Amino acid sequence: MENSGDYSRTEPHNLTVPNACAARRLDQVLSELLPQHSRNRMQTWVRDGHVLVDGKCETEPKRKLYGGEFLLVNEPQDARDLPEQPEDIPLNIVYEDEVLLIINKPAGLVVHPGSGNWSGTLMNALLHHLPSLAQIPRAGIVHRLDKDTSGLMVVAKTLEAQTDLVRQLQARTVRRQYLALASGSMKRDGGVDSPIGRHPTQRIKMAVVPENRGGKPALTWFRVLEKFTYCTLLECSLETGRTHQIRVHMLSIRHPLVGDPVYGKPSPRLPEFHRQALHATRLGLVHPITGFKMQWEAPMPEDMRDLVENLRND
Repeated sequence: MENSGDYSRTEPHNLTVPNACAARRLDQVLSELLPQHSRNRMQTWVRDGHVLVDGKCETEPKRKLYGGEFLLVNEPQDARDLPEQPEDIPLNIVYEDEVLLIINKPAGLVVHPGSGNWSGTLMNALLHHLPSLAQIPRAGIVHRLDKDTSGLMVVAKTLEAQTDLVRQLQARTVRRQYLALASGSMKRDGGVDSPIGRHPTQRIKMAVVPENRGGKPALTWFRVLEKFTYCTLLECSLETGRTHQIRVHMLSIRHPLVGDPVYGKPSPRLPEFHRQALHATRLGLVHPITGFKMQWEAPMPEDMRDLVENLRND
């Protein structure tokens, strides 16, 4: 059967399933035979018809193998080629070596091109800084920050490093801490362990959604750093990385972030702020090559610093 879709000019992967892999899933075996690619990527390729098992197209990642099958894997074009154009946009690079970039993203910078933001993004800036990132899916971007959230992000400069970092995220060994200004007076440290999914009626929003209705596990810890009359400065730590996780979790306990245009509510008691008061201040991970634990810190940006100082003065 002929596969649909465009393929890169690289040679297809011809693989034989080891007998020791009998009774195991196709996506599991592929991620081990092609360790430079993540299991999620293998699942996508299978579903999109890019994998043949004994000459027949297989689109079910859960298919059990017997051992001895012949696999043909065609890498889809979009895994190798990015249509986005390089743009000379300044980057605040905190750290760089042969496989990693640590970026301090400013508020207002979109991470990926998309509807209404097809240029001027972090991806465009990365392609200008390092043209070889055009060979890496998503230009090496491993995780996102919302447009109006500032702070630290990791970018992989090789496919192997990107796969390793994705697996670290899945294993919850990447440490991410945020500074957040929440509305209301919070008296003690705590956490929110509530699944998050797409809002059932407002599709641009996320919400706390039961797992049997599509929600995915999400866990956020928070620590009270400083109390003000009508809001509280927090340090938030993520155990998972769901879209809008901190913003949704803080709303769920009735302490939405100050300035949040989506999940917050204007109040004359709260200070005015032009974005959600959220900054990714600390990032820790295991280096994909050396295996050493590394950590970086980005201080609170000027706009949030001024906001906190004004609250102290008041």
